[in-house]
Amino acid sequence: MRGSTPCSCDSTRRYGGNTACVALETSGQPPIVLDLGTGLRFWGDTLDETECFRGSALVSHLHWDHIQGLPFFTPVLRPGARFDVYAPPQSGEGSVEGAFNAIMRPPFFPVTAEELLGDIRFHEAWNVDLNIEGAKVMAREVPHVGPTSGYRIEMGGTTVAYIPDHQMPSEGPLTVSDAVLELCDGVDLLIHDSQYTVAEFSAKSTWGHCTAEFALQVAHEAGARRLVLFHHDPSHGDAAVDEILARAQGLARGTGVEEVMAAHEGLVISFD
Repeated sequence: MRGSTPCSCDSTRRYGGNTACVALETSGQPPIVLDLGTGLRFWGDTLDETECFRGSALVSHLHWDHIQGLPFFTPVLRPGARFDVYAPPQSGEGSVEGAFNAIMRPPFFPVTAEELLGDIRFHEAWNVDLNIEGAKVMAREVPHVGPTSGYRIEMGGTTVAYIPDHQMPSEGPLTVSDAVLELCDGVDLLIHDSQYTVAEFSAKSTWGHCTAEFALQVAHEAGARRLVLFHHDPSHGDAAVDEILARAQGLARGTGVEEVMAAHEGLVISFD
């Protein structure tokens, strides 16, 4: 839920400091993980050690804060595990697998993905519709810095949209792209980038992110029921996130968005 870099200190104690990782779980189906940030290690610690892990990951893009948890994910360090990783294509490295191998290797890291005991398989996800273990998944291009996919996942009768990094327009009208609106159309839950305040955005308008106000605009235009503010800036302590959340909740009144919350470590949202 934290953006850019992990941060652990007293000022981030309540919301937490690990980078992007969300788990979608429903009875009878393997889990789907949204991004492989440092939070992946902690989620892995909650899983049953006696069961052979089977699951999939939808990676929005390959910036460090969204992938650096992979080698610390204990369930795939065991023989027999299988993890299918979907991510946008990477032209510079030839493939998603090639890009991961370029990052996760000596001298930058002591082992490669191939050396992990589990079976990790890499796939491209770019403007496609997929069926992953019974879940309907839509991948669409989202404006950011470099190839970035947003995802819409329908599983267990619930629809979730995940857009953790989103470059809002830096000039002209604040128009939401058709692809983003397609991903978010009528979802039960929208998890969306809200890294900057309005003042911060004016100084970092081309850095690939957006404000909570723009996240709320996306939710409103798409008819999303609930909005989770995500990808908190590492410089924002708990008090700053509280202020951003309170403002967004006030602006949400009368928009049709039923609930606005801020992501924090350990947050569990359940749907009947």
